[in-house]
Amino acid sequence: MKGKRVLVTGGAGFLGYHLALNLPHREVAFLALNDIAPFIKEEYDKDILLVNQDVRDPEGMYRLICDNKIDTIIHTAAALPLWSKKEIFSTNIGGLRNTLTQAQKCKVERFIFISSTAVYGVPEKHPIYEDDPVDGVGAYGESKIAGEEICREFRENGMCVSIIRPKTFIGTARLGVFQILYDWVDSGKHIPIIGKGNNLYQLLEVTDLIEAIAMVASAPTDIANDTFNVGAQLYDKVKVDVGALCDFAGNGAKVMPTPAYLVKPALAIFEFMKISPLYKWVYGTADKDSYVSTEKIEKKLGWKSKYSNQDALIESHKWYLEHKEELAHIKTGITHRVGWNQGILKLFKRWL
Repeated sequence: MKGKRVLVTGGAGFLGYHLALNLPHREVAFLALNDIAPFIKEEYDKDILLVNQDVRDPEGMYRLICDNKIDTIIHTAAALPLWSKKEIFSTNIGGLRNTLTQAQKCKVERFIFISSTAVYGVPEKHPIYEDDPVDGVGAYGESKIAGEEICREFRENGMCVSIIRPKTFIGTARLGVFQILYDWVDSGKHIPIIGKGNNLYQLLEVTDLIEAIAMVASAPTDIANDTFNVGAQLYDKVKVDVGALCDFAGNGAKVMPTPAYLVKPALAIFEFMKISPLYKWVYGTADKDSYVSTEKIEKKLGWKSKYSNQDALIESHKWYLEHKEELAHIKTGITHRVGWNQGILKLFKRWL
């Protein structure tokens, strides 16, 4: 990405934060980040332009892109599943269309849309390939499918628009639902998993995702103008991967299988009552196989993952342990960079 003038939308988020740390080492000529969330300025290099700008604002996005002569946009901005359906659709569909529209007006050379493997829903066939049917779960999954359709519209109008579908990605500073896992493991608790844990569930380390983004951004347009799955190449059964994290903790934490036919309906009720942070995509797929083929990005771009599921979980947990005292003083929220309110799960933690 040497010499590129890059804008990262959603720059205050988890992926945006890691892109801000990583891209300067790839010799980008200029880097700007925008978000509606506040930036913690001390976390970012002083040469990075930080802008509080809504991706849904046409005039503001036009000025940001054109005035800074942006040639590459990495669109990570998204309302997450815990947000309202109205916000999810407004941001993930309307915000994406607006950003693409302004990018086209400003003659942006590359646009990289960070979609999600949530577009596949809960398929029966694995591994999942890029040309398999899509069937998103909930407003978030539906919004990502709609976003990809918008991307294809702009491709047909001559833009180079890459679509990346990452598995759930974790790494240093990733909190959200994973802070709940790390908290329970750190407490030496039984860690309930939905079902027996014999299913394969692929994750992704955030720096492996960044490597994929950088490769797509630098590839010839005829290769980059495509859709790519990205996920860890080494992963095991849920009970094995989570068990390895428990073994690393070395404090008595251990995996505890639970009957999915009882737990999932209960979690659906808790979600409806708004007393649980676990939403349908999380508990609905937790006992199912969930892994994608990365054959396309391997063959076309030479991408390979450096981290296994277990490596990614353990490295992320290490960061949590190093920062848990300061994290205890940060309010819970609904992004991946803060912990989520455990709600009724706190009661179950006391019993286990």
